Amino acid sequence: MERRTLGSQGLSVSALGLGCMGMSDFYEGRDEAESLATLDRALELGVDFLDTSDMYGPHTNEELLGRFLKGRREQVVLATKFGIVREAGKPAFSVNSRPDYVRAACEGSLKRLGVDHIDLYYQHRVDPEVPIEDTVGAMAGLVTQGKVRFLGLSEAGPETIRRAHAVHPISALQSEYSLWTRDMEAQILPLLRELGIGLVAYSPLGRGFLGQMVKSADELAPGDYRRNSPRFQGENFEQNRQLVERLEVFAKTKNATTGQVALAWLLHQGPDIVPIPGTKRRTYLEQNCTAADLRLDATDLAELAAIFPLGVTAGERYPEAAMRMLGR
Repeated sequence: MERRTLGSQGLSVSALGLGCMGMSDFYEGRDEAESLATLDRALELGVDFLDTSDMYGPHTNEELLGRFLKGRREQVVLATKFGIVREAGKPAFSVNSRPDYVRAACEGSLKRLGVDHIDLYYQHRVDPEVPIEDTVGAMAGLVTQGKVRFLGLSEAGPETIRRAHAVHPISALQSEYSLWTRDMEAQILPLLRELGIGLVAYSPLGRGFLGQMVKSADELAPGDYRRNSPRFQGENFEQNRQLVERLEVFAKTKNATTGQVALAWLLHQGPDIVPIPGTKRRTYLEQNCTAADLRLDATDLAELAAIFPLGVTAGERYPEAAMRMLGR
């Protein structure tokens, strides 16, 4: 697996990471034994960049990774997040990035993960009640103490990114980026490159849509959070399905799946971009890793851009309340 560098501070990771959220939360059909086997297989394939958060579960995903990491810590580049506060069994959540909370959240993550340091520590969502300078100042203190190596933000807006980076170098921004979510190309991506910040692209397969994992919204399990996603509902679903049908025609010319093409497209957007497709099964992990070997030329990239021009996807990324937390 090719390696890439996030930011200007020396953070080296596999070109594809592994999003671990679905192993513990938001999707149905979880199987801890298969999740642990998938993590094992990831390391065998050279995927060492593992992504989690204290809000996944909440807490149970970090605990799962903690069990996996025993005896393997030095083989893994570990990323986790703080700032979204959830209570077990309750759908509602809030944000908190006060300095005292940052420090307490880090201690909790270190304990659950069973490690003495976190490689990349993200603010999961910007807290509008706390100046970003205060939050990043507390995060920088964790770096000084050796508890964190590199700092990141998630779904932050341009002004926040600039202000945060002025306090302490930010190595990575984690935001949604894929063929059907290209919003960041206008302002965010140029800013990241100006400042020397890498991009970690989550949901690079559109929560399974681009990988044709969902044929009908009706087939989603009752507890699957995509049932509340505007892009998976009604006419939006049908319009988006037609886009993926066009992607499938293209993928066949490459002897690839639609998901492999979507990941390859992201990898071709620049060496500073690292997609983190999430999966909890070895089969899909192996399919995703094959995308790293798929080559697209300028004609291919133009054709894909024509299928998925900016703004073509029907529906917002999240329900209204969650959308208000983006780009702050």
